[in-house]
Amino acid sequence: MDDAGLQTARRRSPLAGGSTLIKSRRRVRGLPLRSSDFPTLTPLNHFFAWNERARRRDRRYVLACDLYSLITALGNDEIARNTAVTHLSSRPIIIARRGHHLLIETEALPTPSSLANPGLAASSAIFARSKVPSFTSWPDLFRPSTWIPGSSPGMTMKTVYRTLSAKRSTSSSRHRSGSLAAMETGLRRYDMEGVPEDPSKPLLIRNGSDLGNANGRAVEAARGVVEALTASIGSADIDRHAALFAAFELLANEIDLDALARNRPSLVPSRQRRGLRRILVIRLSALGDFVQALGPAAAIRRYHSGDHVTLLTTAAFADFAQRLGVFDHVMIDARPGPYDIRGWLELRRRLRRSCFDRVYDLQTSERSAAYARLFRRGPTPEWSGIAAGCSHPHANLDRDRQHTIDKQAEQLLMAGIHPTPLPVLPALACEFPQSALGRRFVLIVPGSSPRHPAKRWPARRYGMLAEALRESGYGSVIIGSAAERALAAAIQQACAEAIDLTGQTDFAAVATLAQRAVLTIGNDTGVMHLAAAADCPVVVLFSAVTDPALCGPRGRLVRVLAVRNLDALEVDRVLDEVLSTIAQRAHAARSRPAAGTAIARRVPG
Repeated sequence: MDDAGLQTARRRSPLAGGSTLIKSRRRVRGLPLRSSDFPTLTPLNHFFAWNERARRRDRRYVLACDLYSLITALGNDEIARNTAVTHLSSRPIIIARRGHHLLIETEALPTPSSLANPGLAASSAIFARSKVPSFTSWPDLFRPSTWIPGSSPGMTMKTVYRTLSAKRSTSSSRHRSGSLAAMETGLRRYDMEGVPEDPSKPLLIRNGSDLGNANGRAVEAARGVVEALTASIGSADIDRHAALFAAFELLANEIDLDALARNRPSLVPSRQRRGLRRILVIRLSALGDFVQALGPAAAIRRYHSGDHVTLLTTAAFADFAQRLGVFDHVMIDARPGPYDIRGWLELRRRLRRSCFDRVYDLQTSERSAAYARLFRRGPTPEWSGIAAGCSHPHANLDRDRQHTIDKQAEQLLMAGIHPTPLPVLPALACEFPQSALGRRFVLIVPGSSPRHPAKRWPARRYGMLAEALRESGYGSVIIGSAAERALAAAIQQACAEAIDLTGQTDFAAVATLAQRAVLTIGNDTGVMHLAAAADCPVVVLFSAVTDPALCGPRGRLVRVLAVRNLDALEVDRVLDEVLSTIAQRAHAARSRPAAGTAIARRVPG
């Protein structure tokens, strides 16, 4: 960088031995870090693209850009990365920023990094004007443990301060090779006259007294952030992306990231509570969405294994959620209406009284996001979701085009939790219907939302399917709500041996039936997600009303038959799919394959 691009603000302070230390601040320019530096459709690509358009940017985005600009400005060697560690954990190197233009304090730099640019070496060269006492007389400035073998405590400052010169990357180098080439730029060592010196000569590497005195956990966490950032650039490996978010969470346990991401960065100890933390998970409705949140809930439980985890849900799912063994407490949301002031005040009182440290909003609706405002004018918990200004946003501009399970998995990844398993139900102790004992049976789910009749395959065809299954040696058990008894009656007209349990089963009973059934066949409804989570093979029928790519069940063995109009779907086609899926399950039981994902098959129609 030329002298015209440098701004120096100096102040003098006396040192032992009569020498004078001139502190300086210099403006440097590194390379910007953009969403295009990460492969498309990866979490960090989504995260950076979201922040590039956001009015209020995430603090982790700001810090990642700071680190990348600082490292590339200083030449990107080990010393430059140590400088970034120092900035995160012990003393801010960056005084102010404007984009990727940084104002840095050179006296806070580890020495060789401050000399990496000949322009930045000016302030340090002043130290060489006179010989000084041994460094051991300056314990606050130098630490003997940081010396390279071969150096001597009695050598002069001119000998010690051997300058480095970086092979600086220009804008044309970025155009040619991008940020990866910049991250591979090395440094060469120069003597005071600018002549390349013998690389075998010993060189004092001062890592900075601040770094030596810093919290050891903070230093290790900061080093993890720097290493994860450099490893994730250009990589499509989702584990590397997850490692960066996880590293930021570890650093946040020690350092206040908000203070470090301000326009004037400062190092402030973390205000997070030590020991037991109180966690809230929000998942209100409906059945399919609730079941799809079981995988994320298990991941949250694993991550917060030593914390107290509470679920906020509606009364319909409270008992079922309590039996899952995932949550320490279940809080019921009465869902107050817009004008129910007393209901809102009661909900606010209960939430604030619980003193939550972090909230995972898996509902991510306008209603659940509004719950974040109930914590205002008081201690505000960390929030993972889509609430405005939340600490851990799901930063994806295309989140509405993601499958629900993928959406929640990425949301948790950006909160430091990875991986997220598929929904799995535990074995639930429930009374099993005597009429289904001793038989191989198929669960039939003929109903769906009454608001979308186009999502239902005709009941009479379910009856024909049940009769065909009887002839193949399988019984049929019909389940659904009490309002769907008419559908069960239509099925029994075609297959009198079909067992009608509509209106007689709760969620736990349905899960128990699915765990014992050889297969579940039904329309696009929440019960199908429940059956898939119970590790039951599933054949689910989709019409043009919904897209299985966004809301289809996920499980070990799931088949999707998708047609424009379910009235055009023939019984023989469904029967073939059911029998082949049952056969596949039998083969899988013998070979014990790994858990899979949904397989979508579209039938012309």
